[in-house]
Amino acid sequence: MGAHAAVPARRRRQATTSAHGSRTRGWGLPLTLGVVYGLYASTVERHGGPLSWGQFWLGLISAVVLAGAVYGLRRTGRALPREPRAAAWGALAGLAVGFLFSLSGASVLSAAVLGLVVAAAVFCVAFYLFYTHEDATGRPAPS
Repeated sequence: MGAHAAVPARRRRQATTSAHGSRTRGWGLPLTLGVVYGLYASTVERHGGPLSWGQFWLGLISAVVLAGAVYGLRRTGRALPREPRAAAWGALAGLAVGFLFSLSGASVLSAAVLGLVVAAAVFCVAFYLFYTHEDATGRPAPS
């Protein structure tokens, strides 16, 4: 009769949002980025002229590829350590910017150099964010 009733342990529910944005890994951001990227790609390819079917398909395929890549990185990125995950985001950004720049009629070398510069910058920023917002095991750091 000397025992007391223990409060049952409750699991902490993971919040769907945080102070830094949404933690959900849905299609909203990838689709938005894909649509904007596809529209921009077809606009750059037009060079001010009327839209053709080739430019339409270029924009659509560009949008689908970028949206799929962003969705995939957001879904599976946490499985990677910080360095490869930051490198993946850097590579994606560098390829996307380099491709858009090459559509403008620039040389392949200048598009590649711009893509590498953007990739290096995005890698540095992504690594810094991952390093400062995660603990050593890759879980979000306590606030």
